[in-house]
Amino acid sequence: MDRRQVIKNLAVLPMGGSMLPFIPEMKKSAEGPLSLNDDIYASIGVDTIINCRGTFTIIGGSRERPEVHKAMLAASGNFIQYDEMANGIGQRLAEITKAEWGIVTAGCAAAMKHATAACVSGGNPEILLRIPNLTGLQKTEVIIPRYARNVYDAAIRNIGVTIIEVSTAEELETAINAKTAMIYIMTNRHSASGQPLSLEVIAGIAKPKNIPVLVDAAAENLTIPNVHLQKGATMVAYSGGKAICGPQCAGILLGKKDLLQSAWQASSPHHGPGRDNKVGKEEMMGMLAAVEAWVNRDHDAEWSTWENWLDEIANRVTKVKGVSSNIQLPEDLNNRAPVLQLIWDPVALAISGPELAEYLGRNKPRIAVGGRNNGENTTMITINPSQMKASEVKIVSERLYEVLSSKRPQKKQLSPPRGSLAGRWQVDIDFFSSSSTHKWFLEQDENWISGRHEGDFNSQDILGTLEDKEVKLHSTFRTPGNQIQYMFSGQLEGDTLKGNLYMGEYQTATFTAKRLAYNPPRTNILIPDGPPLAT
Repeated sequence: MDRRQVIKNLAVLPMGGSMLPFIPEMKKSAEGPLSLNDDIYASIGVDTIINCRGTFTIIGGSRERPEVHKAMLAASGNFIQYDEMANGIGQRLAEITKAEWGIVTAGCAAAMKHATAACVSGGNPEILLRIPNLTGLQKTEVIIPRYARNVYDAAIRNIGVTIIEVSTAEELETAINAKTAMIYIMTNRHSASGQPLSLEVIAGIAKPKNIPVLVDAAAENLTIPNVHLQKGATMVAYSGGKAICGPQCAGILLGKKDLLQSAWQASSPHHGPGRDNKVGKEEMMGMLAAVEAWVNRDHDAEWSTWENWLDEIANRVTKVKGVSSNIQLPEDLNNRAPVLQLIWDPVALAISGPELAEYLGRNKPRIAVGGRNNGENTTMITINPSQMKASEVKIVSERLYEVLSSKRPQKKQLSPPRGSLAGRWQVDIDFFSSSSTHKWFLEQDENWISGRHEGDFNSQDILGTLEDKEVKLHSTFRTPGNQIQYMFSGQLEGDTLKGNLYMGEYQTATFTAKRLAYNPPRTNILIPDGPPLAT
């Protein structure tokens, strides 16, 4: 793939990644009181979305089970003592899941945070109240395999621990010391059985040294007995608002009772570093109801229903000439659902998968789908049925057929640039409540821009286009487990460029870039014939 294809793939702000793009401002005003029915979002000026993406927090997570609603309503009418409730829930979760104990948390990230606090403090409240200042404490390090670094391990770093990365079993053996509080992994293909640093390998090294192992299984199907605990994990964390279809603001932590009681001590309503992760009595009982419902649900019947929905969509949309389909089946426990792929030639239909995803998400009826390009000749969208409802299937089918069968003019070549971006630029960015100054070092070849983007703490490649006076630039700031997408869009006027900055989940900013004068001195360079004789 050449750089022109890279730029083409970045030309839109797609819904095809892990989230819907931020919508900078509400396009309509809401009038009147809050509507307590299906129009509740419309009453505040917000459009609903048909979710064909799956369990993504940015669009609301999962569709809660009816049992969850009933449990939350029943729990709301009385007062209880929280520790007594937690004890009752712990016993019930142990009975259902066959784990030694369980607690309900304010989501999977909170479960990870409380588990880390438990491993650092050991249930000692004087140590707990020191967090995140770990100076002088014994347990201050968490080991994470490099393959498991991810955006969610911020929950672990919030405790103040030092992260130690390892890539091999030998490095893990060496990294474990008296300061090691815990080992954390996020499940993926690298943690699977048979891999060099699988969960079994990690647990085999950690257990003799009495080092707890926490598994992040947020989006997985719940297994009973729990597959990760059977492989040697000490604790395993799940999101409530994903496959289990419980409250979006809840999660569960399963595992060793003593550590989980220390984790509960580090959770609200107890004061300390976890007081900000409050989970209500209603959500706690709703989460328990979701786990109970999980063991009673007919998962085979659900799967069959999802396949029928995807068949109905595929049968309709593949009537568009040039569109084909297939079903992608999951390979592990994460996001287990059949996924429909609709594939076509982006030149023939004059629209790419990311462009279609963007269009569907911005126009009513709003539909969230995945979208990506597969090289030069094919593009696709993906449809996950797990959070759809029956009444939405026909809407999605007809909408996709309508858009893909519409006639569109073939895309034109880029208009010649009116101006040049080549040179050094000072980029002043105005965020919501602060400002910052970045730099660009740019080169230009006709419409195509490349160079370096220096941010506050990092430097990375930047690519883009200049068409007429319209500028689009894209760079990605990366740190272990994290990234920020910088997408600059603006109009060039001489040596000044103004516009908007889109940062994905981090929303938007505005910027003004000015070309810097750069006239380096022209001097001869003396190259010595040998080592220096004097300094």
